[in-house]
Amino acid sequence: MKLIPQSAVPSPMFVFLDFEASSLSKLSYPIEVAGVFEDGTSESHLIRPAQQWTDWDAEAEAVHHISQEMLETDGVPHDVVARRMVEHLSGHTLFASAPSWDGKWMSALLRAAKLPRHALRVRDTEEARAEAARRILAPVVSPERLHIEIDDLLTLVDVRREEGEPAHRALADARDEHRHWLDVVSAAEAVAERAARS
Repeated sequence: MKLIPQSAVPSPMFVFLDFEASSLSKLSYPIEVAGVFEDGTSESHLIRPAQQWTDWDAEAEAVHHISQEMLETDGVPHDVVARRMVEHLSGHTLFASAPSWDGKWMSALLRAAKLPRHALRVRDTEEARAEAARRILAPVVSPERLHIEIDDLLTLVDVRREEGEPAHRALADARDEHRHWLDVVSAAEAVAERAARS
């Protein structure tokens, strides 16, 4: 577990989160979490389950390759991870590629640690990409054309990206979402530069 000193992370930033979980059932719980800040700083934890968390799916384990034994030997207690996340992520804007699932596991983690379940909220990473494009393009694109330019740019970036299978490990998948956001930022900056020259 690599910890980032709080003073090393300026606020506020976008943070791209990903969870791995025991299963996709209603009783599932988080077993790994990672966050990548927009500046590339990252943190990842295997989560030792709370005592009441007993759900486990062997098929899910075959996908993420995290065993219950790994969680017991290498995992950080769930309440320590939850407190670390609240301390480290509060004030930042959190995004995940599957916010309904990731939000569910975030909530389960916080509740099990007896923290307010809405202490941290997760938005869809598509919103992060659209916001980045809007921030960069708004000064150089007319308001009437802005939404069209943003849609075109996001589509172009999606087409250009080599879509592979998710790694199904929290840090690798969070880094991929961060790279996707950076691709949008770069593409929007190139469009803005061309518009400024014309």
